[in-house]
Amino acid sequence: MSASPVNVRYMVGDVAAAADWYVDKLGFSRLPNASPAFAAVERGALLLLLSGAASSAGRPMPDGRQPEPGGWNRVQLVVEDLAKEVARLRGLGVPFLNDIVKGPGGQQILTQDPSGNVVELFQPGAWGGR
Repeated sequence: MSASPVNVRYMVGDVAAAADWYVDKLGFSRLPNASPAFAAVERGALLLLLSGAASSAGRPMPDGRQPEPGGWNRVQLVVEDLAKEVARLRGLGVPFLNDIVKGPGGQQILTQDPSGNVVELFQPGAWGGR
């Protein structure tokens, strides 16, 4: 079975900086964009939509709340060797929010993009998750 594409939208403070971070640090491919309002990057079946304040996704809600970056919902990127990927990213100056956490399903660590959106790097355990 082939993977179906998955679209995830992240609100970001600086569209160009966010797109550069995902491409330069995490190996995403750059797609055509409409910076400073919007850019898209992809990795495998994940299409990550990076939306700034000037995008339609950045418009205030009817109750006045403003879409903004950050929060604890996150994209999870599966990696083959978490320790090796963490070492590579630290070499690029990427900071992490925690140390590698091991659990029954595998191990994970969290970082943030330049706008504060959380990204989880995950190495599955013996259960064989994707």
